[in-house]
Amino acid sequence: MGIAVIIPVLNEQKALPALLPVLIPLGFEEIIVVDGGSRDGTVDMARKMLESTSDSRYRIISGPCGRASQMNTGAALADSEILVFLHADTQMPDNARQVITDAMDDPQCVGGRFDVRFPQDTGYAWMVSRLMNLRSRWSGIFTGDQTIFVRRSVFEKLGGFANIPLMEDIEFSSRLKRVGTIASLRVKVITSFRRWEQQGPLRTIVRMWTLRAWYWLGWDPRRLQQYYDIVR
Repeated sequence: MGIAVIIPVLNEQKALPALLPVLIPLGFEEIIVVDGGSRDGTVDMARKMLESTSDSRYRIISGPCGRASQMNTGAALADSEILVFLHADTQMPDNARQVITDAMDDPQCVGGRFDVRFPQDTGYAWMVSRLMNLRSRWSGIFTGDQTIFVRRSVFEKLGGFANIPLMEDIEFSSRLKRVGTIASLRVKVITSFRRWEQQGPLRTIVRMWTLRAWYWLGWDPRRLQQYYDIVR
């Protein structure tokens, strides 16, 4: 069962040295980094790291700017049966390939996500990650921070991610859960707590849930993007 890891990036020069050296040894059949127009050293750094493996299936490509578009571009070029969408500031566990394979051995399983934790797994960080995991397991809705994986055939049938500037992960997972079983893995990925530290946990939670509430009430994601840009 081949697995492709697709990583959308934009000015992630600082994140890649922590990500790729850990990801490459995990044994995934493909790693596709999709750049959305970086102006720092992201492209050169990723190319150097990936080419050092001498594996042509590990590559960086350019795509239209926008996380949804970048992920769709990477998926279209992947050959593997399973697609994994990984954020540049998120690290997968050593057994990631095995737990994904085990989950997808169930023919009823169409995809899933990991539990998440932050590097400093105490205090506010501990509470926020636990609430995220509980909310996701209860609702069947998950975010890109949790590292989404999906059968390629199902991804194509659903038309991939909607080309919207925000909420592409929420929108996709809401459609995915309707077509089959979702694997909510308790194995954890580690994602950055930077956003929460910079803006404060309470402010970040209020902002995120305000955006989601407006989204579920039917607001255009492009309008939500304008609000997001103002308050971030």
